Amino acid sequence: MADNLLEIRDLVVEYHTDDAIIHAVNGVNLNVKKGETIGLVGETGAGKTTIARSILRILQTPPAKFCGGNIILNGEDIMNKSEKEMRRIRGNKISMIFQDPMTALNPIEKVGFQIAEAIGLHNKITKSEAERRACDMLEMVGIPMERFGEYPHQFSGGMKQRVVIAMALACNPELLLADEPTTALDVTIQAQVLEMMQSLKENLGTSVILITHDLGVVADICDSVAVIYAGSIVEYGTAEHIFDNPSHPYTVGLFNSLPKLNSTEPRLKPIKGLMPDPTNLPKGCAFCERCPKAADGCAAGAPAVLEIEPGHFVKCLNPGGDD
Repeated sequence: MADNLLEIRDLVVEYHTDDAIIHAVNGVNLNVKKGETIGLVGETGAGKTTIARSILRILQTPPAKFCGGNIILNGEDIMNKSEKEMRRIRGNKISMIFQDPMTALNPIEKVGFQIAEAIGLHNKITKSEAERRACDMLEMVGIPMERFGEYPHQFSGGMKQRVVIAMALACNPELLLADEPTTALDVTIQAQVLEMMQSLKENLGTSVILITHDLGVVADICDSVAVIYAGSIVEYGTAEHIFDNPSHPYTVGLFNSLPKLNSTEPRLKPIKGLMPDPTNLPKGCAFCERCPKAADGCAAGAPAVLEIEPGHFVKCLNPGGDD
């Protein structure tokens, strides 16, 4: 589609070890429009970060192995790109905010140099011009340019995250992959970071894939939501679809696990059990054993994807809200 910046088609990723094959991503399909923010939500181990790293093609191979699918950026399949061509794309057209700023920054290099280095790699400019742009990026994320020459250990956790965001946005990427960018930040800094990301997205027209466990964050800044379970998208739609009409039992379970101020329920309703073993996924619905609405046919074969309303897709034999 002409308005799609990114198209993921039938992506399959496995991790091969000496003992087993881990089925991490299982036939994921996803479109990201220009200027759109999509949230990927789901439990730890669902495959969200593997999807993001697959887009950048930074998975370590081995043990990771791309077993099928296409990742199309601006009409070009980047799965066919050489490593040299991918280095031109990373940081320039696609950037990533990694989950832990403590490990994303080089502890022995000045933060300004780390930002300027990325700018210099993708632009034919002088060293002084790259440093000037790095100072501008620091100012954009609320850090005085006078701190250009300081080291990561001289910054707080929230400030480090701002530096990582500045580094990711330094070359005005078309697509930003944000892997839990507010993890371990206090609520005040979290709000500031999200407000800044939203402002920068609007100013630069960047598309965003946001990986998070926090449905409050999703409601705040996401246009669309993909619910991931056991390496597959089990529900997809606009934020309004997902929040107003959650239809996959897993999505309903996620919302039931959240405290609600206006609820009279004495206890939360957590999802029972654990995710299936990724080395031995069931041939039917992966959520079947935990699902309160499971029927005989659920374990027999993988359910088809249903469009229950325009733009709202569910991978379930028996979709719907609470009984």
